[in-house]
Amino acid sequence: MKRYLLFTVFISGMTTLAAELTAGRLIGNVFGTSNLVWASIIGLILIYLAFGYQLGGKWADKNPTPLAMYRILAWAAFTVGLVPYVAVPVLRSAAGAFEALSVGVMAGSFIVVLVLFIVPITLLGTISPFAIRLSVDDPQKTGQISGQIYAVSTLGSFIGTFLPTLVFIPTIGTRLTFVLFGMTLLVVALVGLARFASMREMFKLIWMPVLLTAIAVLFSNSALKISSGQVYETESEYNYIQVQQVNGFTLLRLNDGQGIHSIYHPDTLFYNGPWEQFLVGPYFYEDRSPDDIQRMAIIGLAAGTAARQATAVYGDDLQIDGFEIDGKIVDVGREYFGMDLPNLNVIVGDGRLGLDRSQARYDIIAIDAYRPPYIPPHMTTLEFFEICASHLTENGVLTLNVGSTPGDRRLIDGLATTMAQIFPSIHIMDIPGTLNTMIFATKETTTPQNFSANMVRLAGDSSLDPLLVTTMTVTYTHLEPGYETTTVFTDDLAPIEWIVNDMVVSFVLEGGLEFLE
Repeated sequence: MKRYLLFTVFISGMTTLAAELTAGRLIGNVFGTSNLVWASIIGLILIYLAFGYQLGGKWADKNPTPLAMYRILAWAAFTVGLVPYVAVPVLRSAAGAFEALSVGVMAGSFIVVLVLFIVPITLLGTISPFAIRLSVDDPQKTGQISGQIYAVSTLGSFIGTFLPTLVFIPTIGTRLTFVLFGMTLLVVALVGLARFASMREMFKLIWMPVLLTAIAVLFSNSALKISSGQVYETESEYNYIQVQQVNGFTLLRLNDGQGIHSIYHPDTLFYNGPWEQFLVGPYFYEDRSPDDIQRMAIIGLAAGTAARQATAVYGDDLQIDGFEIDGKIVDVGREYFGMDLPNLNVIVGDGRLGLDRSQARYDIIAIDAYRPPYIPPHMTTLEFFEICASHLTENGVLTLNVGSTPGDRRLIDGLATTMAQIFPSIHIMDIPGTLNTMIFATKETTTPQNFSANMVRLAGDSSLDPLLVTTMTVTYTHLEPGYETTTVFTDDLAPIEWIVNDMVVSFVLEGGLEFLE
């Protein structure tokens, strides 16, 4: 019996962490993946476990039998598998609230979804105290047995940390991941009942796997979200991915859907967004022409909008290295966004690491990897911008797309201050009608007057794609006079989450608009 108890504790620990991480994805698909969301999930899971430990100790002392423990385990497993299906209507309501920015519904939905986990996680928390009570036959070995059980449970938790995100969510999806771990634990519970209680007790609960299977089959083809114009959805180890078609435009949305990460239209390339702004940075240098631009790097390629625009303006001879951490987004780009450019070299992996390893030097480095409210801190620091500078040509430009909120430019000011430690000139423009700001950093001293002169000269060149001059006009018209010098972000200290969390919470409470990535 002891060996099977240890195996039970191992699977229980694995399921607990798997449920926690998969809960993060389930909730993150609608509410985003900021550290505020994760803090809420982890904090409440720990509270539920603490309650389970206390409750499990009392139940074990009151009824120290395998029958009692495996019944509890069966209900824990069943409710783990059931949670994502119970949560679907709540999450869909929340998704609609996000589109309408109904703060009350968003907050209520978030609370309801988190409360759904109180039953399975609390019941899972009761298992270790129960196993200890059933295993102790010599009071002098209580400490040894307790340590062994918690060690085995922790080892299971370690396995449960990696399996959902690296294996199952990208292959079978969030809901079936819940079902898989719940079903695995349920089999362990039913076998435990058969071995240590009776076959009759096992058959009393045989309806559980049957019902879970039926629910999984019944809802196998239903979309996680029902968004207008949605033509495709999938999940990767990094994101919940949606493709929408709206008024002839194809849009890429990720996770909470508050942002357009790529856009495609067969008949136009100007979207009045951040993507085309990456093309114009070199013209802050004096007497620059399109023929001078030979190579470009895009960190945060997404579905390739900026790459398609750059190819249209600079031609197929422009060599583009596109860094994108999510391989499934690359697949979506090729399927729905025309990302089949012969001059585009796609590199799947972390942008900072990929750029650091690159042997190339670029005329343009475009940073489009920020996804409010999640901004990777390691791509905001002095050390990162030093890597960027080392991979720019002498007349190269670094262009960064960052979101802000009305009246709060702390993030823009911090990034500009940090970049200015390395780059002699910083130019900032706010994209009209959006919450996006572009920061241009040049390796030599440059001026808006240079930009204006280049714009006037290029406007008379009929051989150029009009996208370039149109974008330059928008850029020049909306240049900001400067920025406030504030904190320098470093790898050791970059309080990005603190700034962004405060910005986003204030913004949402005020009922703001969505971010355009």
